[in-house]
Amino acid sequence: MLRTKRRAVVLVAAAITGALLAGWATGGNGGVSDIEGNPNAVLYAAGHRPLAPEFTAATLTGSRLSFSSYRGRIVVVNFWGSWCVACREEAPALAVAAEQFRTAGVAFLGVDVRDTTASAEAFVRSFGITYPSVSDPSSLVTLDFTAAVPIAATPTTLVIDRTGHIAAAVFGAATDPELTTILDQVAGKAATG
Repeated sequence: MLRTKRRAVVLVAAAITGALLAGWATGGNGGVSDIEGNPNAVLYAAGHRPLAPEFTAATLTGSRLSFSSYRGRIVVVNFWGSWCVACREEAPALAVAAEQFRTAGVAFLGVDVRDTTASAEAFVRSFGITYPSVSDPSSLVTLDFTAAVPIAATPTTLVIDRTGHIAAAVFGAATDPELTTILDQVAGKAATG
C-alpha cells in the first residue's frame, strides 16, 4: 500500500514537472535548446545531461534485458502503450528511424507502460517494430527515468548518449525530422545548436 501511495505521489509530481517543462526549456536555461521551434523536443547541452538510470526488466518476449548492455552506444528509449493514440501516431516514424540509424550503431528500446502483453505484442506487429521493448506494467522503469527527466505522459522519447547521459527528449509524439535532427546532433554529424 505504501509503495502504491509513493508511486501516486511521484506520478503527480512528474505531471506537474512535465507541465512546467515547456517554460523551463525556453525560459533562459542555457543547458537546454529546443528542436525546430518545438519546446517539447529538447537537446541537453554537454554538462547539463542527466544520467540515465540502470534497470533490468522483462522484454515482451519474456527474456531479461539489462540496460547496461547498451553501454557505449547511442540509445533511443521510447515510452509507449498500445492504448495511447499519440503512440500509434508516432510508431511509423520510430520504426523508420530505427532502420535508418541501425547502420550508424544507434539502438532503439521501447518501454511499454501499463499494458497487457497481448495488446503490446499486437501493437509491435501492427507497426513493424523490430527493436525490443521491455514491459513496465507498474511504471517502475518510467519512475526511475522520471527522477532524471520529467516523464509526465506517453509517448516520451529519450536519446541516451554514448556516456549514458540523457542528451535529448521529445515529450509527446516524436516526428521523423525531430528524431533525425536529434540523432545527427547526438552522433556528432551536425553542429550542436
